[in-house]
Amino acid sequence: MTSLTTATGPSEGQAAVVNGVVGVPGGIGVAARSARADALDAWLCRAFPERDGVALVAVGGLGRRQCAPYGDLDLVLLHAGVPGIDELAASLWYPIWDAGLRLDHSVRTVAEALSVAQDDVKVALGLLDARHVAGDPALTDQLSRTATDHWRRTAIRQLPGLREITAARWEAHGELAFLLEGDLKEAAGGLRDVGILRAIATAGVTDALRPAVHAAHRRLLDTRDALHQQVGRRVDRLVAQERDGVARLLGAEDGDALLRLVAGDARTVSHALDDAWRAADRLRSGRHRAAPGRPLRRPVARDVVEQDGELVLARTAIGARPDPSLSLRVAAAAAATRLPIARATCEWLAAYCPPLPAPWPPAARAALITLLGAGSGLVPAWETCDRYGLIDRWLPEWTRMRSLPQHNPVHRFTLDRHLVQTAYEASRHTRDVERPDLLLLGAFLHDIGKGLPGDHSTVGAPLAEAVAARIGLPPAEAALIGTLVRLHLLLPDVATRRDLSDPKTIAGVAERVGDTGTLELLHALVRADAAATGPAAWSGWKGRLIAELVSRVRTTLDTGVVPAPPAPDPALVAGPLPVVHLGEDRVSVAAADRRGLLATVAGCLALHRLEVISADAATVDGRALVECRVQPRYGLAPEPIALSADLRRAVGGDVSVIQRLRGRALAARSQGAAPRVVWHREAATDAVLLELRAADAAGLLYRVTCALDDAGAQVRAARISTLGGDVVDAFYLVGGWPSDEERARIEAAVLAAV
Repeated sequence: MTSLTTATGPSEGQAAVVNGVVGVPGGIGVAARSARADALDAWLCRAFPERDGVALVAVGGLGRRQCAPYGDLDLVLLHAGVPGIDELAASLWYPIWDAGLRLDHSVRTVAEALSVAQDDVKVALGLLDARHVAGDPALTDQLSRTATDHWRRTAIRQLPGLREITAARWEAHGELAFLLEGDLKEAAGGLRDVGILRAIATAGVTDALRPAVHAAHRRLLDTRDALHQQVGRRVDRLVAQERDGVARLLGAEDGDALLRLVAGDARTVSHALDDAWRAADRLRSGRHRAAPGRPLRRPVARDVVEQDGELVLARTAIGARPDPSLSLRVAAAAAATRLPIARATCEWLAAYCPPLPAPWPPAARAALITLLGAGSGLVPAWETCDRYGLIDRWLPEWTRMRSLPQHNPVHRFTLDRHLVQTAYEASRHTRDVERPDLLLLGAFLHDIGKGLPGDHSTVGAPLAEAVAARIGLPPAEAALIGTLVRLHLLLPDVATRRDLSDPKTIAGVAERVGDTGTLELLHALVRADAAATGPAAWSGWKGRLIAELVSRVRTTLDTGVVPAPPAPDPALVAGPLPVVHLGEDRVSVAAADRRGLLATVAGCLALHRLEVISADAATVDGRALVECRVQPRYGLAPEPIALSADLRRAVGGDVSVIQRLRGRALAARSQGAAPRVVWHREAATDAVLLELRAADAAGLLYRVTCALDDAGAQVRAARISTLGGDVVDAFYLVGGWPSDEERARIEAAVLAAV
C-alpha cells in the first residue's frame, strides 16, 4: 500500500517518507512550501493510474504551491466522460486516506465543474487556483482557462454573495489584527482574505495585490508553517501557549513581538480588502454623475465632501495652507457619516497635514470628541487613519500601545483595539453623565499605562492627564481625566471584594471619588470597559453589585451620611429552624447558632455546582443567618428540591451530607501558581480582612472557611472575585488585629486548605 507520513518536527532537515523513497520536507518559507508541493506532486503522479481523457488537478494550497506542513489535499479528478471513472477515483483516493492525509476531493467533467462554479462562488474561487498535476494536460488547461474567463465576466455579479459569506466568516472568527488568539486562516485579515483579494485582482476590478499585501501574505504563511511544526498537527489558531515556540521558529524576539507582526500583516490584508470591496461597489453600481466625466460631490463637513461613496477633501482645503486639525476633522466626518476616507485623501493628509500644536486648537479637540463618540463609525474610521500613520501624529503614545497583547485571559482584544472599543462602548452611556466628553476621553485613555512597569492605573493617571492637557483641556478637567484613569477599577474591585453593608467600605469609596459627577463617570466607564473587554468581564450579579455600591456611595455624597446596612430578611428571623429560602441568585439559610455554619452552607452549594459570589453571616436573637449570592458553575442550574433538602440536612448536622462535602473537597484541589494571603488592617468597621489570591477550584470556599473555622477565626462575610482562572477571596474575620503568631497560624491553615 502506498504510504505518506507528514513531517512531525520543526527542523528544516526533517522529512516524511513518500512511498519509501521521496521525502516531504519540513521547514518554513517559500522554498519549503514549494519543496513540499514538488514532493506531493511527484508522489501523486506515481499514484495516478495513467488513462486517456483523465487529469488530476490540484486546487487550494497544493494548487497554489503553498503547502503547509500539515495541510489538506484539495484535488479534482477531471475526466472527459470515460467509463469506470468511479473505480479509478477509488484507486487514487484510498491510498491518500491510508497515508493519513486529509482530502477534499471531487470527480467531474469540465462542464460539471463549471456548472458548480456558476452556483457556488467558493467553488468558482477555488478553480482560479487549478493547477495540473497528472494525466491529460489539455483537460486541465480547458478548465483553468474557461473558469478564469467565466470569473472575469461574472465577478461583479458574484462579489456581493462572496461579501456576504465573508462577513459571516468575520462575524464567527473576529479580526486577526486585534485578537489575542486569532485564526490565521479564517479571521478577518487572514489567509482566506488573501484568496479573495487574488480573485478580485484576477477579475481586473482593482490592483488588490500590491507589494505590501504580497509581503504580509508571505509572513502569514510562514507563521502558519511554524505553528504547524510547533504543534505537530494541522492547526490555524495561534493560541497563547504556542506563541513563544512559534516566535522562536520564526526568529522573533518573543510571543508578543510575533503577535504584533501578525497584527500588522492582518491589518495590511484587511485594509486592502476594504479598498477592493469599495472599488467593486463603484464599478457595479455606476454612481450618478453630475455631468459626463464629472463625479457628483456633496459637502458633508467643513473642507470635506463625498465623492463616489468616499470622503475626499474639498478643493479649497487642498489649495490653501492645511489646517493642523484637518486630518482629525476628516476622521470625525468619516465616523459620523459612516463613509470611508478615500485612499488618495489619506495619503495626502499623511504627506501634507502639519503637526498639531500643543495645546490643540479647539477645532481639533472638538473633532476628537466627535470621532470618539461616533458609535459604530468610530472603529473603521480610526483604523483607516492608523493605517496611514495619522494616529501617531495625534498621539505619540499610540506607537507603544499598537497591537500590544493583554495577557489577562478575560481580554479578547489587543490594547489599542480595546481602548478604541471602550470609547465606542462609552458612547452608549453619554446620556447618563453630565460631561459626556470627559467620559469618552477617559474611556479612551483608561488603560494608557499598560505595558509599562507598575500598576497600570497608577502609572497611567499622569500620562492620561498629560494627554488631556496637550489636547487642550483646562487643568481641572485634565486632572479629572487622571482621576478617572487612577480609579477606573475602584468600583468593580470594591463591589466584588468588599462588604457593601460595612459603612467603612462605603465611606472609603466616597472619600476617594469625591463627588457625584465623578461617581457617574466612573460607573459609566466601568460598564464600557467591561463590554470592551469580553463576555467574561461582566455578568448580571456583577452589575447589580456595582449598582448597589454606586447607590450607597451616591447617598453618602449627597447627604454626608453613610446609609445603614439593610435589615435581615424577616422570614429568616421568625419561624421554626432551619429556614431555607432559594431565590433567583440568592440562597438564605437560618439555623441554630453554631460554629462552621458558613462552611457547611458553602460546601453544600458547591456540591450542587453553585459558585458563591458573596456570603454574609450574622447572629440575630440566638439564630445564625447565612445569605449567599450564587451563580451556576458551568451554567448548570441545580435541582431546587434536592438543594433545599441537602441544605436542611447539612445545617442540621446530617453526617452523610458532611461526608459527601469532604470527599468532594479533597478531590478538587486548585492548581497553578502558589496561593498568597494578604491582610488588610483598616478595611472594615468591626473586622480584619484576610484576602486569599489563588487558582479557582470547585469547593474552594468550603475548604477555606473550614480551615478558618478550625483555626478559631469567625467569618462574618466573604466576597469572591473570579479573574479568569484565578480568584481573589476576601474574608471578614470578627475581632481585632491578630498577633503575629495568630496571623501566621491562620495563614498557614488557609494555604494548606488551598
